[in-house]
Amino acid sequence: MARKIFFTPGPSALYFTVEEHLKQAVRDQVMEVNHRSKQASAYYQHAVENLKTLMNIPEDYHVFFLSSATEIWERQIQNLVVDKSYHFCNGAFSNRFYEFSKSLGKQALKSESRFGAIPEVNTDDIPQDTELISFALNETSTGVTFPVEEIYKVRKSHPEAIIAVDGVSAFPVIDIDFTQIDSAYFSVQKCFGLPAGLGVWIVNNRCIEKALKKEAEGHSIGTYQTLPNLFKNGSKFQTTYTINVLNIFLLMKVTTDMLNKSIDVIRRESNYKGLLLQKMITDHPSFNHFVTDEKLQSKTVVVANTLTSSQEWIDELSSKGFVLGNGYGEYKGKQIRIASFPTHSKELIELLYDTINGMKL
Repeated sequence: MARKIFFTPGPSALYFTVEEHLKQAVRDQVMEVNHRSKQASAYYQHAVENLKTLMNIPEDYHVFFLSSATEIWERQIQNLVVDKSYHFCNGAFSNRFYEFSKSLGKQALKSESRFGAIPEVNTDDIPQDTELISFALNETSTGVTFPVEEIYKVRKSHPEAIIAVDGVSAFPVIDIDFTQIDSAYFSVQKCFGLPAGLGVWIVNNRCIEKALKKEAEGHSIGTYQTLPNLFKNGSKFQTTYTINVLNIFLLMKVTTDMLNKSIDVIRRESNYKGLLLQKMITDHPSFNHFVTDEKLQSKTVVVANTLTSSQEWIDELSSKGFVLGNGYGEYKGKQIRIASFPTHSKELIELLYDTINGMKL
């Protein structure tokens, strides 16, 4: 069977160097070493150092490995919130984090917009005693990017709150000033082009201190995946459980490749690819923009409304070797979602652009 090119918004196409790294992993017996061995710890340390350099993460921030970004939602609420959280909700995933907080018994509030837009950021609406304020930097379900300036505005108005940013389909493409946020997280199966099953949680010392304070006051912060435990093990470049060492190894390798290419080049290419796909939506008679505000249009997950069934487009493109994402939730059958991650070269995006422009359904 001919190889297909996956433009699905996660899991997506593997980073183009992963195949060779997998071969090396087999040769080096990466999948056989103990997760607490010096070899595994070296992979952890190297991956962390690469991420800090690639994304300009301050040296005193900590990087922990968990199973997924979904798990990190739960761990954030358990460790960082006693009573109140506030969520900017503009899609399925930002809403789900809000629901997690409610289900854990917190006083969760939200500012919500229609899908395809962002909520109005009115800092006066956020109670001053809010403990955690969350944003989705890039909403994978809708293709909306949250302007970082709006996040910084909230930080300034609520300096005592933990600012938590979902970077799942944003990092490392979107640049953010980590000194303006406290907690950030992503999964590796999107922009980093790796197999699913690894979540990355970046926190500062304020988060560690908040978890310790909450625990000292007699509140539960969970069990083995508490921030104090993650910090204790992470200080030795170890995890709290038997994690997928292979994925950490691959993250180490792919971030090395990205550093060699340079983050500036990756971001310039992402700008170009995103604009090209948005132009395709503008020009094609069978599509229109779901995200109508150009300032909010994602560079990494581009969403188009289809005038006919989106499944027809998906099936026809699949027969040509291109695998696209369907609309999410209630938009299934009405939209296509196209990933434009660092592994999707300019040439691949141009090929997809030319193919779609030559189609009529």
